[in-house]
Formats: sequence, structure tokens, C-alpha cells
Amino acid sequence: MKRFLYILLVLPFILYSCEMAPRAYFMAAPGDPVVGEEVLFTNESENAVSFEWDFGDGYVSNEVHPSHIYNSSGSFEVSLTAWTRNGLSDKAYLTIDVKIPTLLEVEVLEYYEQYPVSNASVILYRTLADWDKETNRVIEGYTDKDGFVVFSGLDNIVYYADVWETSHDNYTLRNEDVGFIRTPEIMPNKINRFVAYVDKADHGKGIARRENSYVIRKLVRKADLGIQPETSDLPENWKEMLEKSVRVKR
Repeated sequence: MKRFLYILLVLPFILYSCEMAPRAYFMAAPGDPVVGEEVLFTNESENAVSFEWDFGDGYVSNEVHPSHIYNSSGSFEVSLTAWTRNGLSDKAYLTIDVKIPTLLEVEVLEYYEQYPVSNASVILYRTLADWDKETNRVIEGYTDKDGFVVFSGLDNIVYYADVWETSHDNYTLRNEDVGFIRTPEIMPNKINRFVAYVDKADHGKGIARRENSYVIRKLVRKADLGIQPETSDLPENWKEMLEKSVRVKR
């Protein structure tokens, strides 16, 4: 009887000591996100039943496979603690480098008088052939009162800008020099800028976008005579620019 009681008392400790130790492990995708991009965490821990995540920016989670969005750039050490039912634990770490977003700011200006054109439609195409045929548009945005529109989520390539407003367009400029509609190659994680020049034009009434566009004033022009702003690191108001940007849908 005493031996039986002894076994009953010792058995839990034996089972506890025989419990397999947990192994914490996880992955993140994407591993190099930009500010505002959702990061998905995949938990591949073993022999664990509960978890605690610390995303390194003051936020935590107890979900098995959480997602998280970082609101500032920098390096963040993410930790995952995995527990067994009996309280054994293991911890895993991963550093997430959150980058500043890639933005393209397009400014629409009338070529001769250099005034900004508001409420202008700006459509981006990947190729000149797509621009000419008006097919496979990537994205469309409209300029604000100061003649600016910001795009985000673009690939690191050259784009071709189709600009149209009720009394302005860049169609004659395209025929004179394709450089007027071609952006520089997009540099990642920077503010890319492009001045899209337009002509004052008479579009008539009730006609399609590119039909019967008559330029009121015309001289032979070259794109290299126009001054293009340089690509730069993000200014202090980059978050405001990101919030108002038109983002490419994936």
C-alpha cells in the first residue's frame, strides 16, 4: 500500500520531467517591410500550447499566427515565447528591418507659364506601347490644388505618364519627345519626383480623352530642357504624403 501511494506521489513528477521541451521558432513575411505594410508571422514552434509575441514597438499578441503593421521605420527585435502546459518555455528572436516607403510625387505644370494644374488625371503605364494604346494602366490619380499627386507601391522601373485635364494634356509633348512623359527609374525607399509638363489645349466637348486635342501654343521642345527634381530621402512630412498617396493594388 505504501509503495502504491509512493508511486502515485512520484508519478506526476516523472511525467513532468518527461515532458518534451518546447521549441520556439517563427518566420515573418515580408522580412523587409515598409512602414504601413502588413507583416504576417508564421509560428512553427513545437511542443507548445500557448504563445506570447513582442513586436519590439510596444505591441504584443497571444495569437498563434499574428499579423502586425509598423508605423515607423527602423530595426525591431521581435520575440516569441512558447510555453508547454506545465510551464516550460522557450524563446525565439528575429530582427525586422522596417524601411521607409517608396513614393513617386508627380507635379503637373503647364509648360510655358509653369503654373500648376489641379484636378488633372495622371495615369501611369509600364511601357510606351501601353501608353500609346491606352492599355494595361497601372494606376490613376488626380492632382491636388497645388498640382501634385503621390503614388505608392510602385515597382522599381520607369513609368510613362498620361496627363489629362479639361483644358490641358501632354499628348503633343509626347510626340515631340518621349522624355516628357517618361519618369526616371523609381528608386526604392526614397521620394521619387517627376514634373509632368502639359500644354494648354482645346479638347472640345463630349469627345474621348485623346480625340481632337488641339494645342493652343506650340514650339519645338526637348525634354532635356525641362528641369526635373532629384530623388531624395524622405522629408519630415513623408507620413502625410504616404497617407494621401494612391497605392497600387496587388
